[in-house]
Formats: sequence, C-alpha cells, structure tokens
Amino acid sequence: MDDVFTGTRALAQPMDIEALQAWLSQHVPGFHGPLSVEQFKGGQSNPTYKLITPQMQYVMRSKPAPVAKLLPSAHAIEREFTVMRALAGSDVPVPQMLALCEDESIIGRAFYIMAFVQGRVMWDQSLPGASNAERSAIYDEMNRVMAALHQVDVKAVGLEQYGKPGNYFERQIGRWSKQYQASVTGPNEAMDRLIDWLPQHIPASARDEREVSIVHGDYRLDNLVFHPTEPRVLAVLDWELSTLGHPLADFSYHCMSWHIRQSGAARGLGGVDLAGLGIPDELSYVRRYCERTGRADVETVMKDWNFYLAYNLFRIAAILQGIAKRVEDGTASSARAREAAAGAVPMAALGWQFAQRA
Repeated sequence: MDDVFTGTRALAQPMDIEALQAWLSQHVPGFHGPLSVEQFKGGQSNPTYKLITPQMQYVMRSKPAPVAKLLPSAHAIEREFTVMRALAGSDVPVPQMLALCEDESIIGRAFYIMAFVQGRVMWDQSLPGASNAERSAIYDEMNRVMAALHQVDVKAVGLEQYGKPGNYFERQIGRWSKQYQASVTGPNEAMDRLIDWLPQHIPASARDEREVSIVHGDYRLDNLVFHPTEPRVLAVLDWELSTLGHPLADFSYHCMSWHIRQSGAARGLGGVDLAGLGIPDELSYVRRYCERTGRADVETVMKDWNFYLAYNLFRIAAILQGIAKRVEDGTASSARAREAAAGAVPMAALGWQFAQRA
C-alpha cells in the first residue's frame, strides 16, 4: 500500500454507503452520521478510504474487489487489524483500531475501521525542504521505531500464534515464488534465476531459529505518519505483510532504499548525496539499529547482507508482479498500479546482481 493518509479521490468502485453507515452505527462507539466516503489516492493492494462525519474522521481498509480473483493468502486485512490492536500501548505507534467486519455482505468485502491520524506522510526519501538536522532526526526516528518493533515481546502482546515457527526464509521464498508464478504476465529471467538460487544459498545467520520477532514486511518512510512539526512517528501503517519472522529480513527490506534509484514508481536513495543532505549512509544506519537491538557485531550482520538484499528484491518483485496481474485482470485499486507493476523486472534484475555478489 502507499499514499495512505494523503490526497483523496472519488470512489474507484461503487459502495453501499447507507449499509456501511448502518453497520458503523452499530459497531463503532460514538459514531454518528451522515457519512461521506472518499478514497485515498494510493493503495496498490488494499483500497483505503477516508470516512467523514460531522464530528469525526475515520479510515477504512478493505480487501479489493472482486474477492474471487484474490491470490491465496493475499490481502489479509484481518491480520492487519490483529497486529495493530496487539501493539497498542507498546513502543511501536499504531492507529487506534475501532472495528473489524468480516461479513462481506455489508459492502461486498471485508474491512476494518481505525482512527484517522493527522500528520505528515513523506514520499521523497531525500526529504526536500527539510534541513540537514531535520533529515537526520527523521531517519533516526525511523530507525528507532523499527528497532522497537523487533524488540516487542511476542508472547506479552498475545501474538505468539501470529506466524509459523522455524524455516522462515524457506517458507517465504516458497510463498513468494508461488505468488509470482500465479501472477506471471511476461518473461522475467532474473526472477527465474532468483527462484532457483535463493533456497540453495540461505546463510546460517538466516537459519537461526532464536531470531524471531514481529516483522512489518513493508517498513518504509511513506508507511509512517509523522507528527505535523516534530520528527516523531505517530503511526506505522500498512501491516498487510506482517508476521512472525527474522528481524534482519525485515530490516534489510527497509534498507533496500539505499540501493534503489528514484525512477517512476520506485523511490529510493540510490545515487543521492547522503552526506550533503544529512542522511546517514547505509552502514551507519545498520550500526545504529544494531546498537538499539543489542547486536554487538555489525560486521557479522553485513557478512550476509547481499543475500538479504537479494531475497528482499526478489520479494518486492513478486509483490509488483501481483500488481501487474491485477492491472491485466482489471482489478488494480490504484491509478498508479500500472507504473508500479513495471518495476517487477528491474527489481528482480537488481536482486540478481546482489545474489551474484553474495
């Protein structure tokens, strides 16, 4: 998902707003109509809506329609609701969860309601218009929140059943290989190579079964809502890909930004003058995360870094290929979907470059 909590547009698909309003009146404390609905401009995956009443604003996330065409295990909005509700009150800021509706007869698909968080969603990772000190503070805050997520006591927040134990990388590589193959729309030689290469080259650090945390799955700058004026995260959004897994898989996904260049739908820091902007280089950023999470030896982490980056670029290519399939099927939920879908081939190619270095 992207573009959450920023500009809105008319609804991409018709919705029974009267039925939705009736359901909200019964299930959301303090809700009073009349209700109007706008759709946030982004949301390549799960459509996201702004619900407006005279007293309050809310956010609704739903599965895309038609549900019959969804890939297996995709768009599990009930999991987003579960993890954000569990993290309430932790050091990981999340929106308040208000209600979950799994009855698809209300608006034709499952959805949940959360509080609207007023703040900044920043798209350009070079943070134009900010001072060097502000950029440094924003990146440090992003680092802090991710470290906090990976240190949450899974059992204490009731999420010990949120993911399967053991063999995280084997399962993820298998899952995304199947998702990719179910949504192929054209040739992608680098992706075929990665599907063969990755399972055979999982390093020992990635097999350590003591390494288990809540992983966000899509942690990046534009999935965070920052305070309107302070370098402080008010909410982490878009938990669709969250599960229990290896924290370095999650963190290295986040660090792909340092290698991806700004191009089309791709947003990254590749080729940017980091020092001139006050943005930490990748190694400094990794070191700070290691300090916060008690990993004394950053060199050990970096030893297998190329594998982690190859894996994550393969994974993002599979996600983008899913968007490409929805474009072909006519079910993509965002006007930006076609642009995003074009990224599957270059992301896989970059992933194969890292695999060859590993």
